Parts: sequence; structure tokens; C-alpha cells
Amino acid sequence: MNEFRILVVEDDRSVSNLIATTLKINNYQYITAASGNEAIAMAAFHHPALILLDLGLPDIDGIEVIRTVRTWSSAIIIIISARGEDSDKIQALDTGADDYLTKPFSIEELLARIRAARRRMQYIESSGEENAVFTNGSLQIDYASNLVTVGGSEVHLTQIEYRLLCLLAGNAGKVLTHSYITDRIWGNRMDSDIVSLRVYMNALRRKLKYGEEEYIRTHIGIGYQMVRIETEKTPG
Repeated sequence: MNEFRILVVEDDRSVSNLIATTLKINNYQYITAASGNEAIAMAAFHHPALILLDLGLPDIDGIEVIRTVRTWSSAIIIIISARGEDSDKIQALDTGADDYLTKPFSIEELLARIRAARRRMQYIESSGEENAVFTNGSLQIDYASNLVTVGGSEVHLTQIEYRLLCLLAGNAGKVLTHSYITDRIWGNRMDSDIVSLRVYMNALRRKLKYGEEEYIRTHIGIGYQMVRIETEKTPG
């Protein structure tokens, strides 16, 4: 994907203008939509790399937009909504959203989420081979040899810890819900597996600890996220 075009889906004109102005100042290409059906049509026609989506739209709910767009598009979807309940976030993420920003939000945080999404897209595009090496700060995963190193030193992981790490790395920058993770690691959503997940994540976090770098972020009540470590500051 040569272009990084952003689709802004927001029916509140003042919020839409704020986001559009921010994107323009930071040299991002963008298009806007004020309803769910318009958003679906524009996503199909323009193939944006990133969608900033409000859930409370005047015609159809944003969840339906996610569900429809996901039938053909792998665009990164960041929800920007006044709905701040964990249940709303989990529903959106499980339906196919990648991240969730609650209104009111800061412009700095929005830009940080966009930069993280762009890095994730660039990584996916540049490392499609099965023998690719995932690199994030001092962390490296050599998929061909199942070798994990942090700061050049090998990290010994259990089979489940390794699978968890690979799942997070393959979705770096994306918030994965508890149910999403347990479905893929254990094949179900048992409450006991969520408890086990916490134990494994705590162990994995300890084994990956290296200086000030934080690789795994906990979203309380929602899930976990592989944090992209900033290696250099780049303009938007």
C-alpha cells in the first residue's frame, strides 16, 4: 500500500473539523464521512489504510460499519466514541476494530495512535514471510527457529508463552480482548482460561523485562496489547 489515506467517520461537525484540521497540519491524506452508509461506500471506493470511526452515527451503528467493512477490508480501524463502557470497547474490538479512543480525547493521543497504526501497517507489509524476524525495540522473535531474544540474550519461554507472544507480535499496536486471545490459544472462552491468561501474561512480562521498555500493556477489563517501542521520532 503506497498511500496512507485516512477515512474520518464522524457526524459531529465540530469534532470532524478538529480531526480534519489536525490531519491536515500533520500532512496526512484524509477523506470524511458523516454517516455509516456513506462511510461504507467511501471505504469500498477509496480503500483507506486507516479508519477513524465514531460509533454513534445518525443512520446505522458504528458496530455495523465495522462488521460490513471487515468483510472485504483489513484497514486499521480506530474507534473514537463517547461510549466509554468496557462492554462497548469489547464489542467493537471483537467485531474487528483495532483500537479505541474515548471522547473527549487529546490531539496528542490521537496522533500517537495514528503513528502506532502506521508502524503496524508498515511492519505487516514488510514481513509477510514465515521466516521473518519480528523486531520491537530490544525484542526479537525469529519465527523460523522459534528463538526469542531480548537485548541479544535468549529468553526461554513455555509453548503457551511463545504462542501468546507471537499472537501479540502479529497484532502489534492492536488491543486484543481476553476472549480473542483465549479463543486462539485455548479454543474457547472459559473463565478459567482468562485466569490462566493473566498468569501467563504476568510470567511473559517478567521474562521480557529489559530496562525501561514495556512490551505488553494491560487494558484492565478488556485485554492486552503489544506496545510498539519508539526507536526514533518521525514527523506525522
